[in-house]
Amino acid sequence: MLPSATASQAPSDQEFFSGTNAAWEARRQAATPRGVSVLESFYPARAANAEIWDIEGRRYIDFASGIAVLNTGHCHPRIIAAVTAQLARFTHTAYQVVPYASYVALAEKINRRSPGGWAKKTIFLSTGAEAVENAIKIARAATGRPGVIAFDGGFHGRTFFSMALTGKVVPYKTGFGPFPGDVFHAPFPNEIHGVGVEDGLNHIRRLFRTDIDPKRVAAFIFEPVQGEGGFYPMPEAFVRGLRTIADEHGILLIADEIQAGFARTGKLFASSHHDVPIDLMTFAKSVAAGLPLAGVVGRAEIMDEAAPGGLGGTYAGNPLAIAAAHAVLDVIDDERLEARAITLGDRLKDRLNALRAWIPVLADVRGPGSMVGAEFIDPATGEPLPAFAKQVQSLALERGLILLTCGVYGNVIRFLYPLTIPDAVFDEALGSLEEALLKA
Repeated sequence: MLPSATASQAPSDQEFFSGTNAAWEARRQAATPRGVSVLESFYPARAANAEIWDIEGRRYIDFASGIAVLNTGHCHPRIIAAVTAQLARFTHTAYQVVPYASYVALAEKINRRSPGGWAKKTIFLSTGAEAVENAIKIARAATGRPGVIAFDGGFHGRTFFSMALTGKVVPYKTGFGPFPGDVFHAPFPNEIHGVGVEDGLNHIRRLFRTDIDPKRVAAFIFEPVQGEGGFYPMPEAFVRGLRTIADEHGILLIADEIQAGFARTGKLFASSHHDVPIDLMTFAKSVAAGLPLAGVVGRAEIMDEAAPGGLGGTYAGNPLAIAAAHAVLDVIDDERLEARAITLGDRLKDRLNALRAWIPVLADVRGPGSMVGAEFIDPATGEPLPAFAKQVQSLALERGLILLTCGVYGNVIRFLYPLTIPDAVFDEALGSLEEALLKA
């Protein structure tokens, strides 16, 4: 029998959660590549719900949630308990080698709770980009066609095909081409930037005349609410128009719910805001509260088009992440986080809209539920103001509030607080946000 590890052989918690932020930042820059952009320069020692404490003892309110991953907050006790229980049983078998019941049961839940009353099937993967690539593989297998149409401003991942789908060059595509072919982009309907619903639909029809025969298009892929692109909700009229075009030409609709899913918009999935049939849907981020899990859910007959062995991955549907996801769904239900998302989002939007008289560059406050974006535009010139958004972000951090920007121009602040955030902490954060906006 091999000797067991002793306490002296185990890594010390103190080693990784002490020291100074400056010292760890210097080590990071020496040890890791500059291509991994890092927003903050502090290092966490612990976190709970919507708060983080760094190794020097400073407290922050987290309105980033690991880029929309922590809808149920940091270290929710029910999720910790579920993962701990699974950890004591087994950590990995590879589902494709030895399957486990928790994977099957979670697939049943996703099939039942995703939009649409038809028969569905679900595959689990590890990352959002994997989910997107597998959705495209399934769509190509089902249609026998290669082409995909995505939208300006969309973000679908950092792998080569998902980069090709992404509708933003800097920083995601710079220096990495050439990209896979048969990917085309259409304008995302966005009234604030002059693109109406009919403009967008007409551009797709123009693509069919100038760039690709619709008989070669496997799928449209879109975000019901754009994430990195600026928190723009896709108008229901556009989704309906897209469905009509898709049905006319035998094209599938893929909804990328990776950032919008799991109660963020006030519904478990943002596609539920539109009564429009979706063929395939990708999800990730908040499904497992920080453990790597993603997936594709779709019509059963479409999902079955890929041949056995054509889908999967070594870590896909890891049992620890699956356990976390079961707990996430329970927390969303038991703590009524869909309703909570609407309540918190309305409070935030009311506070921001009340400031618009004092802050004329605050051009728009938008978003369903708690997927809220605030956009800054010069009212005299109509030019986006990314510098103003960055200044607000910096001033908020000085007050202990972590914010993220987004948008093709970088002029939007997006709000991604945990939906479990206590009212007192939320009100404190709104006060810090107001101070930062007024000072900027």
